[in-house]
Amino acid sequence: MTEAAKHLTPVALELGGKCPAVIDSLSSWRFERKILLKRIISAKFGTCSGQGIDYMLVEDKFAPALIELLKATTQEMFGENPRESCNVARIINKHHFDRLKHLPDEDGVQASVVYGGSMDEDKLYIEPTILADPPLNAAIMTEEIFGPLLPIIRLKNIEDSIEFINSRPKTLTIYCFSTNDKFMRRVAIDTSSGSLVFNDTVIQYAAETVPFRGVGESGMGRYHGKFSFDTFSHEKPVIKRPCLPDFWFRYPPWNDYKLELFRLFFIFDYLGIVLAVLGSKKPRPLSKSI
Repeated sequence: MTEAAKHLTPVALELGGKCPAVIDSLSSWRFERKILLKRIISAKFGTCSGQGIDYMLVEDKFAPALIELLKATTQEMFGENPRESCNVARIINKHHFDRLKHLPDEDGVQASVVYGGSMDEDKLYIEPTILADPPLNAAIMTEEIFGPLLPIIRLKNIEDSIEFINSRPKTLTIYCFSTNDKFMRRVAIDTSSGSLVFNDTVIQYAAETVPFRGVGESGMGRYHGKFSFDTFSHEKPVIKRPCLPDFWFRYPPWNDYKLELFRLFFIFDYLGIVLAVLGSKKPRPLSKSI
């Protein structure tokens, strides 16, 4: 940023953030529900060991069933002993392993673990772990996790997820799983994030036809495909006009008539312009302060 500022060079910053997954509902069709669950699990426990989804928001009455579905899908994808699976990503280095290892040590966090939790420091392995309602002021809910620890926060109503998200720093992506068009419109209109994905995960990273970006605390600018080219390009307007038509009222000396035409022109009052030109509309008095 400092070097770019010296030369007024455009920048694109991807700063990350805690990307929530709002679970309003999953399809009643079994095969579709399995697909959606696999998308959730792979985004949390498969892709970059947790870069996709950071935490989940779910309605209280749906939470127990969802947790059981997530457990079953995790076992189906990674086996009864995920430690032996080559499909579970390892933590990239000792520094980040130590950071993740201490997240469950805070008061109330370890007690919220409902699945997984084992670790192997020598192999930089952390078992896919699900936590139900860890304390909201704990580091696991205030810092970007970037690891296979999945907090699930239960809400009285799923509509409360919008207020929950808006009360926290803006993030790169919001994932929303829903079949309710009205609720999806609310999420789209009433929240702010770099991107918004409905009923899928991480596809925005791969699609060159949409810009990838952050907003607020999660970044600025945009890139991917041609959007990267546009970010570092100057779109120079080039305008060429003939002498006619010409708007005579744009030139001094000013009077009430010309200023009235200006006012009507800028509010696109075409009927008023015609009436003023024909003398059928009386102009407003010219302000003496001008």
